[in-house]
Amino acid sequence: MNAILSSAYWPNLQYFYYLINAEQVQIEQHEHYQKQSFRNRTQILSANGVLNLVIPVIQKHKKMPMHAVEIDYNENWQMNHWRAINSAYKNSPFFDFFEDELFVFYTQKEKMLLDYNLKQLELIFKILRKKRNFSLTETFETSFDNMRDKRFDIHPKINFDQDLQAYANLVKPYYQTFSEKFNFVPNLSVLDLIFNEGKFASSYLNAEM
Repeated sequence: MNAILSSAYWPNLQYFYYLINAEQVQIEQHEHYQKQSFRNRTQILSANGVLNLVIPVIQKHKKMPMHAVEIDYNENWQMNHWRAINSAYKNSPFFDFFEDELFVFYTQKEKMLLDYNLKQLELIFKILRKKRNFSLTETFETSFDNMRDKRFDIHPKINFDQDLQAYANLVKPYYQTFSEKFNFVPNLSVLDLIFNEGKFASSYLNAEM
């Protein structure tokens, strides 16, 4: 089965379930940018619970295509995000292994949100030691044949348990840094899985489609 996904900032495990297990993947670049979505948002587990990290963007009009959305650097969100990630995961088992590669994303400035997100995917696949070919959409289509359309289903306001295809894989517990404070929190950013599971993250994400 093939899948089409939106772009996302350090995507969650539901997103990676399809990204890794689909035969072919397309990432949408021509849709109208969606506010309050994972396109510029990720969720990590902090000492106070789930924390949303949101990239501010420059949206010049409501129907702006995703590929034209620029990142807003008028506020120092990079420092704030990195401090939050560092605070949440500095004591995780594998943080030291990946810290330097991730820190680059919070020192260099990428103009376009889409490019920023795509470069993150490249790094994640390098860490997972997986080869994954995906393409960008050439035009916007409202529907597809023989393709799971997950562009609008993977969303902060939509509970992932509605996605029966991925559900069982997403609730498998793994060690989390604040497990002494909280019950297992599923479907966080892929960063949570990588920092806590390291090389075992790849096998966690594999599943039959």
